[in-house]
Formats: sequence, structure tokens, C-alpha cells
Amino acid sequence: MTHSVQLLGISNAIVDVLAHVDTAFLDRIGAPPGSMTLIDEEQARSIYSQMGPATEMSGGSVANTVAGFANLGGSAAYIGKVRNDQLGDIFNHDMQSLGVDIRLPPATDGAPTARSHILITPDGQRTMQTYLGACTELALADITDSTVGNPKAILLEGYVWDIADGPALAKKAAGIARSNGTAVALSLSDSFCVERHRDAFNDFVSNDADIILADEDEINALLRTSDFDAALDALDNYDQLFAITRSEKGSAIVHGGERIMHAATPVEKILDSTGAGDAYAAGFLYGWVNDRSLSACAQYGTYCATMVIQQLGARIEKGLLDSFA
Repeated sequence: MTHSVQLLGISNAIVDVLAHVDTAFLDRIGAPPGSMTLIDEEQARSIYSQMGPATEMSGGSVANTVAGFANLGGSAAYIGKVRNDQLGDIFNHDMQSLGVDIRLPPATDGAPTARSHILITPDGQRTMQTYLGACTELALADITDSTVGNPKAILLEGYVWDIADGPALAKKAAGIARSNGTAVALSLSDSFCVERHRDAFNDFVSNDADIILADEDEINALLRTSDFDAALDALDNYDQLFAITRSEKGSAIVHGGERIMHAATPVEKILDSTGAGDAYAAGFLYGWVNDRSLSACAQYGTYCATMVIQQLGARIEKGLLDSFA
């Protein structure tokens, strides 16, 4: 079957607003250093007005993966909700500049575009103040045969289940995917998200998903296991493909009776671990949609994650795999 694009992402559309600040700024807005706090619209406007020069780009976990995937040379599309405001324009322009096909027009009413104020202090620590805004208004009606199309794979974000229509729209997207011969991948997002939606996730993994991307904590939360060896044993009961990252312990690829343990690449200094899992997913899925072996997929994912943690920011640079041997 001919697919329109290789990868379609469905997730929370968030603009990352990155700025360098001093600790006095954090004190002034009441933000504990290194924390991630959800804020309301008024707080978001106040923080934004107080910030100095900032870098603004599309963000959110799966959006980062889709952007990275496109920069690796993959063809990609994206479904997420933004408003027709300044930050919504930034999100869509940034993704489109990478060649990503944006499938939804900006909303003309409702909440403003979501943004995460990423405040970087002189010690390199990141403190995040996040307003979810329009991204939580992604609706069942946004998932159609037209918006989904027939990609080779779709990637859903676990955080979608936090949206009112999230579980239903995820099921609808998976149903359209099955009718088109499209693989369904699920990123578990974080272990707290798994805890909130464990029963729904288990149902989706068992009945709808083909590929599950997770870290060690997330997979243990999903399976209710206390250690990784127990999780591996539990995965023997699944037919799905699991790609599990384990930080300095590397990653594990499990598919049926096949297990591939891929070592991490040592680095002298980690500048910023934010987005490492998103980068791994981009590399892994890039290999998968191009019919590489699972071992090669793990190598691609590891290389992308290794490069990202040695820079500030989660964006994979264009052509990163061109130098990969």
C-alpha cells in the first residue's frame, strides 16, 4: 500500500518559550527551581510579559518527536489544537518550516494556544511553567478519515488521555488506522500519566496499539511490576513491539520472543536531558518506517538521544543521521 506520509503525530500542541533568567526571577513569580507547574491563563500572560528575549518553537512530547523525525528526512504530518493567535502561528509555522503537514486549521475561538515557559537559570537548570490552553480542546470531531489519512504509522501521546475527548479520539484514530493498514504507536508520556489511566492504557495496548514507546518507569507502572526483569517477563504475554529506554542502561526492544538489549553511548557531559526520550522515539520510528532491522532502529534511537542530551533544547538537527555510521 502507498502511504501519504510515513508518520502522523497526534498530541498536545504546546509552544516552548525558552528564556534565560536569574534566580530572582523565579522568586518573583513563585516558581521552585527545577519544578514543572501547571498555571492558568492569567499567570501565563503575567510571566510572558515579564520575560526578556525568548526563543519560541513548537513543543510537546510527540510534536518534538515529529519535528525530529522530519529533520531526519522522514515525511510527517501532525494533528493538534492551537488557537489563531501569535503562539498558534509560531507553532504551525515552525512545524511547516520542517516540512510537517499540519492537518488542523487554528481554532477561531476558545482558549489561547498552550505554552510552556522554560526558564533557564545560569546553572543550566530548567524550571517550567506550563499553560495547557487550547491543546486540551482537541476533539473527537477533529479525527476524521481526511485528517488522519493513510500514514505508515500514527503516534499518539499518552497525555491525550487527559483531554476530555482523548480516549474516544484515540480509539477513533486507531480504527481509521486499522482500515488503512496503518500501524499504531503509543508513547506512554510519563509514569504519573500511566498511573492516571492504567486501565485505559492496558486496553489500548492490548487491542489497538502495535508499537509502545516508554521508559523503564512507565513500563513498570503499566505492568505493575517492581523491576525491569519482572517487566520483561510480563511482556512475554504481548505480541506488540515495545521500545523501552533505560537512561544510562541503554534500551530494550521486545517483540514476541525477540529481545534486543542495546547499550547506551557514554558521553562526557550531559547538558540537557530534556527530550531524550522524544529523540529516541524519532530515531527508532525513522528506522522502523524505513524497514530497518529492530537492532538498527535501536541504534538510530540511541544516536539521536545521545546527541540531543549534549545540547540545549530537544530539537534534532536536520540531517543528524547523515553522519551516522
